[in-house]
Amino acid sequence: MEGLGINLGLLLLQILSFVIVFVILRAWVFIPIVIMLEKRREKVATGIEDGRVAADARQNAELDAQKIIADAQAKANHVIRESTERAEVAANEIIREVETEASKVRSGALSDIQAERERMLGDLRGQVAALAMAAAQKLIGASLDQQHQHRLINEFFSGIRSGNVVVLENEKLLGASAEVTSALPLTTEERDSVHKDILSRVGSQATVTYRVDPGILGGLVIRVGDKVLDGSVAGQLETMRQTLV
Repeated sequence: MEGLGINLGLLLLQILSFVIVFVILRAWVFIPIVIMLEKRREKVATGIEDGRVAADARQNAELDAQKIIADAQAKANHVIRESTERAEVAANEIIREVETEASKVRSGALSDIQAERERMLGDLRGQVAALAMAAAQKLIGASLDQQHQHRLINEFFSGIRSGNVVVLENEKLLGASAEVTSALPLTTEERDSVHKDILSRVGSQATVTYRVDPGILGGLVIRVGDKVLDGSVAGQLETMRQTLV
């Protein structure tokens, strides 16, 4: 060793120094650095995982939010549709009620008008009867029996003679309903006679309605089914006019 110029003691001392430095560096520098780097790696890995989890959570939250918004929109649309339908039903119901009430008002008004019209025509019947009797007395130059006068006037307007409806004599009728038209409103007694005479021919289950038309002048027009029996004064005058022509 000495021939090579190497001092063995110095070499051993240098080797020992290197080992000591290595051990010191390993214990105080290398191992802490490795541990620190490992911790940093783990922290970075944890951060990456946390970021991925956070990203997944954010994505899931966005999906949940979209689902919640879609559900809320669907419910809102459903509520709006139901509200609209209910509003339409309520509006239609109100319209029907208003129309029904208006119809009742119109019907009541028409009934009142009809009743007033018939009352006025009834009053007119008495006035016409008085005028007719006065005219008849003036024409014949003598006074007629008052009872006879009333009977003639009543027969003129009601078309009833001796309790029988003149236009129904020798007639055969078939139908479930009858409509009786007179020039002026019939009295209760006259209606009873007409009602009884009609039912005796068409059956007791038939219905009889009455209407007033001053245009027929006097007598009765009776419609049973498709058959019309015209015993009115206007009808008789028209027949005479056609005969003369």
